[in-house]
Amino acid sequence: MLFSKLAEYFEKLEQTSSRLTLIDILCDLFKEVKAEEVSKVCYLIQGRVAPFYEPIEIGMAERTVAASIARAYGVKREDVLEEYGKVGDLGLVAEQMTICHSGKRSASIIDSGQARMTVAEVFKTLKEIAQISGVGTVEKKQGLLVGLLQKVDSVSAKHLVRIPLGVSRLGIGDPTILDAFAKLKLGDRSKRKLLEGAYNRVSDLGLIGETLWKGGLVAVEKLQVRVGRPIRSQLAERLPNPEKVIEKMGEVNVQRKLDGFRVQIHKDGEAVRLFSRNLEETTAMFPEIVEGTTVQIKAKTAILDCEAIGFNPLSDEFLPFQETTQRRRKYGISEMAKKIPLKAFCFDILYKNNKSLINLPLHERLKELESIAKQDDTIIIEKGETVKDGKKLQILLDDAISKGLEGVVCKRLDSKYEAGARNFNWVKLKRHSAGELEDTIDCVILGYIFGKGKRSGFGAGSLLVGVYDESQDEFVTVSKIGTGLTDEEWREIHKRADKIKVLHKPARVNSLLTPSVWIEPSIVIEVLADEITRSPVHTAGKKGPPAGGEPGYALRFPRLVKFREADKKAEDATTVKELIEMYKQQFKK
Repeated sequence: MLFSKLAEYFEKLEQTSSRLTLIDILCDLFKEVKAEEVSKVCYLIQGRVAPFYEPIEIGMAERTVAASIARAYGVKREDVLEEYGKVGDLGLVAEQMTICHSGKRSASIIDSGQARMTVAEVFKTLKEIAQISGVGTVEKKQGLLVGLLQKVDSVSAKHLVRIPLGVSRLGIGDPTILDAFAKLKLGDRSKRKLLEGAYNRVSDLGLIGETLWKGGLVAVEKLQVRVGRPIRSQLAERLPNPEKVIEKMGEVNVQRKLDGFRVQIHKDGEAVRLFSRNLEETTAMFPEIVEGTTVQIKAKTAILDCEAIGFNPLSDEFLPFQETTQRRRKYGISEMAKKIPLKAFCFDILYKNNKSLINLPLHERLKELESIAKQDDTIIIEKGETVKDGKKLQILLDDAISKGLEGVVCKRLDSKYEAGARNFNWVKLKRHSAGELEDTIDCVILGYIFGKGKRSGFGAGSLLVGVYDESQDEFVTVSKIGTGLTDEEWREIHKRADKIKVLHKPARVNSLLTPSVWIEPSIVIEVLADEITRSPVHTAGKKGPPAGGEPGYALRFPRLVKFREADKKAEDATTVKELIEMYKQQFKK
């Protein structure tokens, strides 16, 4: 496939505000894609040149890309940056520069055949850019990007430039691509579930696509867990109190719920790799966990599911999330490791000595975990406690809260590890400081409303936020938030949001409200509210026509608690299903 043809499809995808239309456009695109190209097209749609878990980042800063645009079109970098300040998108700047500073360059390029660069050729060069390191890195990356820009038309330049910046502006989630695969290759997008199981095991859309094209559904279903390729995390549902947990689940394993960040440990001989809940490699960030794994885990190969949390050895206390999350950094790692040492609490094992364990019941997996792990100060086995009565569960919950932890997670003893699933095999219990069972809500920022008065100087005065509707792969609104942020945080929100703002409502956003500025759904925040109410103006759980029908769900008196995008993707936000359950629980207290 020609890259210019792919860029035409990107243009169509960017311009639509309908998710169903997105799927149709993707189907048309993938009809033209050959088996050897499908993985490359998938990664480019994601704004990458490799799956998320591979530590291959193109990593070009805005000023570096601006310099490349300037060199490609023979203009000053200052002129490029000035135009960028006006439009807020270097892709649009590249498109304009191609036309304005090169006359009829786009047409001449096409006529001369220069625009016949293939997807494979562009992908190869972008991957070369990502792999450059050492002396002269910036200049070499610039040179390769300049070479590409000088060979593409204006529309291709627009979408090409966005890839090194990691801002595709296409608004496409992984489930939407799987929908397109299912519709095109399996005859119906409702058959997405047949692909999701394998995707949750391998976390690689490109691999799913390539396998589906070459071997069909049978080959996809044979894809299995492998060390070095992260598994999508299993998630927990909610229930209102210990009695309801025992009533619904019976005898359970109870583990402490730690307010840190998920770490999936992969051990292959002496090599250890760590992955976040977002599937990103974090090995370099946490050297003590790598060292602890090497010393303590007595298995040739293993995959462990853990929660890492900061610990103060002087006070013998766990640190709050805001302090723990400071360990997620690229620089000053050794200094911060001394200041905030981490402990990794391993609560599950998914793979051992070249064999997947995810289909074993939990109680057997915990035995396997204990059999290979040597207890020490860094890697700690969180084997939990078996409980079959509500009073005992309440005692464990109270004990966890007293130690500064979030609460507990209750798990069915006979449950398999269901990668990527959120169901009642795992249930979390948390308690707010008021003494009642409560929970915060993870929301996604969908846009912002311009500020008034003092806030006019910040650019943003309130945020339009939503939650995730899994069934539709879309984001639906639940509230506008105007409290809980400092002046500096308002300025930071505005600065970050403008890098991902879009010209119209994203296709995966369902909203009756229109903010001053729409942004791509990617920034996750933790929100605390007084209660969940019904509202005709919000779309979370709303049924029927926009002007009538059944009202949606909304947050009353919401305020921001903290940012969570460091460890959560937008699709990991609270779901509509969870929100409705929380609404019902309010009336059971």
